[in-house]
Amino acid sequence: MASETAATAVPGVVRPVRILIINPNATASMTESCVAMARANLPPHIAVEGFTASPPAPSAVEGFLDNVLSSAAAVRELKPLAPGYDAFLVACYSDHALVRMLREELDQPCMGIMEASLYAARVVGGRFAILATSARSRYLHEDAVRNYGLDHFCAGVGACAIGVLELDGRPGAVAEIMMRKATELVRDKGADCILLGCAGMTGLRAAVQEAVGEDVQVIDGVLTGVYHLAGLVMSGLKTAKAGVYTSSAAYREKRGQTYL
Repeated sequence: MASETAATAVPGVVRPVRILIINPNATASMTESCVAMARANLPPHIAVEGFTASPPAPSAVEGFLDNVLSSAAAVRELKPLAPGYDAFLVACYSDHALVRMLREELDQPCMGIMEASLYAARVVGGRFAILATSARSRYLHEDAVRNYGLDHFCAGVGACAIGVLELDGRPGAVAEIMMRKATELVRDKGADCILLGCAGMTGLRAAVQEAVGEDVQVIDGVLTGVYHLAGLVMSGLKTAKAGVYTSSAAYREKRGQTYL
């Protein structure tokens, strides 16, 4: 497997840990922003590449249908690429179906950026809050936090009343909205960690951090997710296949299903 020769703590590293940042929507600029930010903050033993889903994947993931359509489109393209990577980061801030799909079909570690930010917040803070894009995203994030069993630690989800693609279109105005909302979540809700609730927000982390001050931690799930996955790979961990993530490939073959 690819992970067996990746960088580890053992002397004589032959190559870096290779992580694929997966954008399950079809907007390439969002992928490019995530990859550029990650590469600027990584040591030589971790390498990242980007993947953008092709149409019929939606241009943004803003609901249940977008989630399913983007997962179905992306997984078909990803399967042939999988052997070249040690881990996979799904860069969509949601409980995205693609995360579990890849865990089922592959043994390399896979996680989503929402998971990454939530786990980080539980380590470095006591109460976290999430900056969401729209009001609907707020509800989806609240449900996801509850499903992860972390609602007790959630100070709130603040909706910024913006669309996902607006993050590229008017970053200055969006930054002002995010800074104001983050300040409110800290002041009024007692949050000590602010989580960026969309992959497209990754370039605005510094602005939000300046607004809330150095004692509050602003967490970007993209960079946090890359480091988390690299740690798993370097620890020699894979996706467990004895239970819920047993691959269904053998069953598809048994029933004569030659397509994915």
